[in-house]
Amino acid sequence: MTENHGFIVKNDRFLLTDRNCYRLTGWLKDGAGVRVLLDGKECRFSEQALADYTDERYGGRETRIDVIFGENDLDGAGKLEVFAGSGEESRLSFAISVKELLRKRGEIRWFVDSYELLRADGLMRIQGWAVAKEPVLIEVTGEDGSKLLPEVERYRRYDTAELFEEYPIDDNCGFNIELRPIPSGTVTVRMRAAGDEVVLQYPTSRAGAALKRAETYAAKARDAFVYGGAGTLIKKTWNKLFNPAMRTIQYGNWIKKHLPSERELAAQRSVKFDDGPLFSIVVPCYRTPEKYLRELVDSVLGQSYRNFELILSDGSGPDSPIEGVLGELGSSDQRIRVVRNGKLLRIAENTNAALAAAKGDWIVFSDHDDLIVRSALFECAKLINEDPAAELIYTDEDKIGAGDKYIQPNLKPDFSPDFLNSVNYICHLLVVKRELLDRVGGLRPEYDGAQDYDFILRCTEETKEIRHIPKILYHWRFFEGSTSANPESKLYAFEAGQRAVQAHYDRLGLPAEVLMGEYPGLYRTVWKWKEEPMVSVLIPNKDHMDDLTKCVSSLLRTGTWPNLEIIVIENNSTEEETFSGYGELEKSDGRIRVIRYSGPFNYSAINNFGVKEAKGDYLLFLNNDTESVSDCVREMMGFAMRPDVGAVGARLYYGDDTIQHAGAIVGWGGVAGHAFVNQPRGISGYQHRIICQQDYSAVTAACMMMPAKVFREVGGFNEELAVAFNDIDLCMKVREAGYLVVYNPFAELYHYESKSRGLENTPEKQSRFSREIQLFKQRWPEILEKGDPYYNPNLSMITQDFSLRRN
Repeated sequence: MTENHGFIVKNDRFLLTDRNCYRLTGWLKDGAGVRVLLDGKECRFSEQALADYTDERYGGRETRIDVIFGENDLDGAGKLEVFAGSGEESRLSFAISVKELLRKRGEIRWFVDSYELLRADGLMRIQGWAVAKEPVLIEVTGEDGSKLLPEVERYRRYDTAELFEEYPIDDNCGFNIELRPIPSGTVTVRMRAAGDEVVLQYPTSRAGAALKRAETYAAKARDAFVYGGAGTLIKKTWNKLFNPAMRTIQYGNWIKKHLPSERELAAQRSVKFDDGPLFSIVVPCYRTPEKYLRELVDSVLGQSYRNFELILSDGSGPDSPIEGVLGELGSSDQRIRVVRNGKLLRIAENTNAALAAAKGDWIVFSDHDDLIVRSALFECAKLINEDPAAELIYTDEDKIGAGDKYIQPNLKPDFSPDFLNSVNYICHLLVVKRELLDRVGGLRPEYDGAQDYDFILRCTEETKEIRHIPKILYHWRFFEGSTSANPESKLYAFEAGQRAVQAHYDRLGLPAEVLMGEYPGLYRTVWKWKEEPMVSVLIPNKDHMDDLTKCVSSLLRTGTWPNLEIIVIENNSTEEETFSGYGELEKSDGRIRVIRYSGPFNYSAINNFGVKEAKGDYLLFLNNDTESVSDCVREMMGFAMRPDVGAVGARLYYGDDTIQHAGAIVGWGGVAGHAFVNQPRGISGYQHRIICQQDYSAVTAACMMMPAKVFREVGGFNEELAVAFNDIDLCMKVREAGYLVVYNPFAELYHYESKSRGLENTPEKQSRFSREIQLFKQRWPEILEKGDPYYNPNLSMITQDFSLRRN
């Protein structure tokens, strides 16, 4: 829980309906009083609690403070300050300059979410939102004043509509500006509405763009969380408000296209399956609001697949307030059965009561206030008929926000056991074969709050036949008081999740310790192996002695692994300083030795040569232009020593503290690409995947750990791939042999990117690069055609930030 000394602000703005009302929303510590000062003078304000519970994560109640200014109060003023606390402990909680206040006071309210120059694609993109009391007109012009776009793409921004609750703003307040090719000079974006104008300028030169991005990131931090001395809170709020997982850009239009139409549902109803399984939909009810319960039942009765039963188990207690509506629903359709327990039941016991009454071949788990998409059972029945070995099925999902708007799509990878051990990403919709349920047993009350997490983990221990339907088939209700809306108020649930993952490892006999992650509901695995086998670190090098020295010294400085050898593979250096430097390195530490490979540069051949000289049971391939900032060897060895793991990768940063590598996705750019490239350090990424331990199809060999026996089993690096995609190809061979490739974000390094080799800037290099692309495509056509199982087909194949696919 965050220590809250007074008032933690999460959002600030002027009302659209009152330019003199400045609204601050955040978490006010219980019992704290508030003072608002403008240049030291008291300001008039009102205070309203938005919740009656204390938010566990932020140590206070969600509260709204409206500061009321006179028409001319801000003239000549300098700074607004908010103090909160009790008595002498009152502290400065928030401060903002009047200059910034006046910017926020304009008729047009706006924010730019992203500004990107994708030079490889020849594309400039600017995305954000702009609102006023009337629709905002947006014009884009070049440096010479000429209009660059006949029309700016507009789309719904449900998050913005919810923010400006006091006024019915334009539905299409989001904007997406894409210019191809990238214009030269400066691009100007003009917004006009209600007699006001905002002018934004975006340079397209490399230097100018870098400065503008820095300015944009600073603005995000300022607008996302203006709170004195709370760097951690700035980072966490920035993650929550701005990472792609939480953005609803274009999702309103996207989901409309992907939910089944009436024509599609009618076609599904006419399909006759050879094996038409009976689905038992089990729903534990507890004082469910009637509106939500009826909507859930309607979503079930409207299913295009008709062979199901709906079991509603009432755990509300002897004087159940929902008895009447349950009785009505139970008599309305013979497929609905009501289990009246007559006593107060917790969620696991209540679900088990429904399971005991279920007669189906497959069990479908649903919460009592959510919605099941009307094609969900059809899609599951279709998969079961096509793949009768399946025993556990899960689907994609989203949330239903205020005003019944669909938000926050959760587009999942196929089964990733290490991702599941980091977070319950499977969640809804969960469908389990009766035979598997009988082997596993029901839900366990001792894990209430994470009873589904524990159940799923036990299922994965009993079956490998786990299937994923990459379609949104479940809407998770998100409203005040719900667990999904207020996860931080359910600390017991996160503690239960931690115990569930720990019990999972204990049953498997794996020496792991499970720790709470950076955010509620995330978990980190720390391995406690007793053995410490030898690791051989292989570092190719040609000159660049300063880089090599930094690489080796940082590895030794940050590392604690005792059984280590470092092999520098010298490849045709020409500078005298390099060879004298080698001698100094070898003298400085007996674990360092230099070997010589005299052939032309071929990354694969150089490393294969180095492996022949290695004595270690484990191999760490490491670029000479990396710098360790964590105990990388120990972090990576934790996973590498597991018998089902064949390769382990790390989190790498560019020198400017942006992401260089957080896993690799096969198919991006036609071949493969790194996940979350150029995202700022500290961002957690879509589904928090930057900061979660998980499985990928591939990781970069700029820092990659492998068991030596696995490396030899798969034949090492392919020497036909001299420079490009050799690491991706090696990981693909590891996966083909039945091993997992794991990304561990807690192994962290800087990667200063290919200083030794140089750029693809000659016809010869470009020809070789094209040839290696073709070799990779010929070697791995299936995954390139079907898609990477650790990605989702609904996500973009162009951008690397896990944003929605545009087509």
